[in-house]
Amino acid sequence: MSHNSFGHIFKFTTWGESHGKAIGCVVDGTPPMIELTEKDIQLWLDKRRPGQNQYTSPRNEPDTVEILSGVYIEEKVQYTTGTPISMIIYNKDQKSGDYDDTKEKFRPGHADYTYLSKYGIRDPRGGGRQSARETAMRVAAGAIARKIIPKIEIKGALVQLGDLKIDRSKWDNNFIDENPFWCPDKSSIKNWEDKINSLVAEGDSCGAVIEVVAKNVPVGLGAPIYGKLDSDLGSAIMSINAVKGVEIGNGFEAVSLKGSENGDEMRMKNDKPVFLSNNSGGILGGISSGQDIVVRFAVKPTSSIKKERKTIDKSQNDTEITTKGRHDPCVGIRAVPVGEAMVACVLADHFLRNRAQIGS
Repeated sequence: MSHNSFGHIFKFTTWGESHGKAIGCVVDGTPPMIELTEKDIQLWLDKRRPGQNQYTSPRNEPDTVEILSGVYIEEKVQYTTGTPISMIIYNKDQKSGDYDDTKEKFRPGHADYTYLSKYGIRDPRGGGRQSARETAMRVAAGAIARKIIPKIEIKGALVQLGDLKIDRSKWDNNFIDENPFWCPDKSSIKNWEDKINSLVAEGDSCGAVIEVVAKNVPVGLGAPIYGKLDSDLGSAIMSINAVKGVEIGNGFEAVSLKGSENGDEMRMKNDKPVFLSNNSGGILGGISSGQDIVVRFAVKPTSSIKKERKTIDKSQNDTEITTKGRHDPCVGIRAVPVGEAMVACVLADHFLRNRAQIGS
């Protein structure tokens, strides 16, 4: 199977399966002489890992990362060497027996049918390669990407859980890291808790909308036509498991606006150009404008649920299926740090591409 790599200059390749011995990735293109330790990466992995609260999968994975290559200690400081950085995380809490009853059946909403139809073989344990377990290594790669662009601040938040939206007038960035939902609106928490508890009791799931904002992005990242920054961001986000929609800035809402309302007007202030709004989401013509980059994406409801569903088996017989195992009632919750990581990887890649082309 090909297509396990992402990026151009800053590029990473992930490997491993959900219930295999380990998962890992190789990051290439990182400049030398950047301070990097396992702690720098573990910080972000801890935000994504399962088993931390009742609202995510109870699979208890410590997700302890080990750097195998690409760093060297010089005068008591560990630096990147410019060579490929290889990282590994050993799986510790697999329960492959949970999938014995479903290995001959196709789970509705999963890639079981298409995967087997294409390759003729699939690993049914937790979904194998198509499992969201793979996203842990994206977060590890994203941690390195952040070290390349330290001035850029990237922050994600859950803005909608199922049919429950936040009140944007109550947005509090400081509250995002203080609750298990990555929610910026404290008044939404009680309703969200009730929603998740109800879904768990029903054996069902819901989707979510995540918003990622990148601040302090310099003007000029991205290139016209096939190197557009928003195009690469869209590709990066759509590659995340269960994502079914992406928008930049106003996105689909722009359709209901007039041109006089949607275009971001400009003025000079302190001898610098400023925008009077940010409907474009910080990108114009595929090139960053210097404003905040705003990416929003929709995650579908978790497909592995305990409710009985209609399906077929590998012999093409009609049957029913109930998925066992440990799954997130809303996989979108843990997608927040994954979305942040993919935005970081794209911005780091474009930063290096921009520096290579114009030297700044």
